[in-house]
Amino acid sequence: MNKVLITGGAGFLGKRLAKKLLERGQLNGPDGKPRKIDRLVLLDMAAPAGLDDPRIEVITGDIADPALLRRAVDAEVGSIFHLAAVVSGAAEADFDLGMRINLDATRDLLERCRALGHKPRFVFTSSVAVFGGKLPDVVPDDMATMPMSSYGAQKVAGELLVSDYSRKGFLDGRTLRMPTISVRPGKPNAAASSFASGIVREPLNGEAAVAPVAPGTRMWLMSPRRAIENLVHGHDLDAEAVGLPRTISLPGLSVTVQGMVDALRQVAGDAVADRVRWEPDDAIRRIVESWPGAFAATRARALGFTADDNYADVIRAYMEDDMA
Repeated sequence: MNKVLITGGAGFLGKRLAKKLLERGQLNGPDGKPRKIDRLVLLDMAAPAGLDDPRIEVITGDIADPALLRRAVDAEVGSIFHLAAVVSGAAEADFDLGMRINLDATRDLLERCRALGHKPRFVFTSSVAVFGGKLPDVVPDDMATMPMSSYGAQKVAGELLVSDYSRKGFLDGRTLRMPTISVRPGKPNAAASSFASGIVREPLNGEAAVAPVAPGTRMWLMSPRRAIENLVHGHDLDAEAVGLPRTISLPGLSVTVQGMVDALRQVAGDAVADRVRWEPDDAIRRIVESWPGAFAATRARALGFTADDNYADVIRAYMEDDMA
């Protein structure tokens, strides 16, 4: 039996990824050949809503609980998508929580794979938050990491662990540095980047929204549709093609926050765009302004990863996928 595990399986990206994998019905195995997905294990604090398929197994609980990981990961798990994390703002506010979930649980998950010895494919999602300090306008692939938040530091540590466990042959890992995902459905969360969805989502739903950074602040973005495509593509890449290090900065869309509001105005009109208010928040601004606004992503593009064309189409995709 071939099982696929998604940690954070009840979350926004986890549910979307689960639906995509159920539609595909297969993923590449260690030999590079497609393998049927017999079981899809979704691990999270709560059960996901809206997923009904006999192939799904839901496991609920704390990912930092070793007993839970032993239950979730057995020798039949051939692929792992590790999406579970405490988001940036929450990890900054609660250092112990961020370390326990973002770092300790990641190490425990890697150790579980090592102990079983079955070398699964392991996709870890990282973030632009691994960078900070003085950065060039376009960040090259070989730029040194310098996180300016606890969340960023925890993600850097995870990147290094995935590369080293892969180098040692304990698993076949690949880390995908994801741009900020926009537009996310649902409610605002504690991520410093939450406003990058809120300034579109709330106005489209008839509510006011706050932009807490300067209009010229540049962000590196990716739509949910593109994120899922790239996660699956990253999994199916051959290990030799990925090489070392196992960390890949994904291509994205570079746009200012003012440009995001302008795209909203283009798609939905003045009345909707005028619901965005500019109210600076120094805590959020410090974190967001430490992130890169654009990447070269040369290696990722050569490996076949793709980016969105423009932010207006990202908004239209949100309206099609989530507003109905």
